[in-house]
Amino acid sequence: MALSVGTKAPDFVGQTESETTLKLSDFRGKWVVLYFYPKDNTSGCTREACDFRDNYERITQIGAEVIGVSPDSVKSHKNFKSKHNLNFHLVADPEKEICKLYDVLGEKSMYGKKYLGVIRSTYIIDPDGVIRYVNPKVTVDGHVQEIINELQKLQQGK
Repeated sequence: MALSVGTKAPDFVGQTESETTLKLSDFRGKWVVLYFYPKDNTSGCTREACDFRDNYERITQIGAEVIGVSPDSVKSHKNFKSKHNLNFHLVADPEKEICKLYDVLGEKSMYGKKYLGVIRSTYIIDPDGVIRYVNPKVTVDGHVQEIINELQKLQQGK
């Protein structure tokens, strides 16, 4: 069950791919697209990250920043970002603390085995730190355009 629209986004602290500390509260005053994905260098996650990369300028022109979070390590994120020339921060969450805060863990299965994994999810957080949009079950294709459309609608409604 994802966090609700209208609730305060939980603050978090994490290490980025560049081994710097990132806090959500550092982005107060800006819109934030916070997206959770299962694993670096897998097909769907790579497509999603590259779509955010390719549309990053459009997103920043709307006044938003993009932050990706997965349970991968700082080193894995560093390699993923470098390999695909990603132009936004990736936060390592190996203990799944941030994933738990945002309620994006759920039962998944692979090869008949069930496990607890990251459910691909995206939040849009307003400049005051309030969640304004939630997609708890992202479909990769068309997702970034959907986010851009939502950001534009939210900004017009402001």
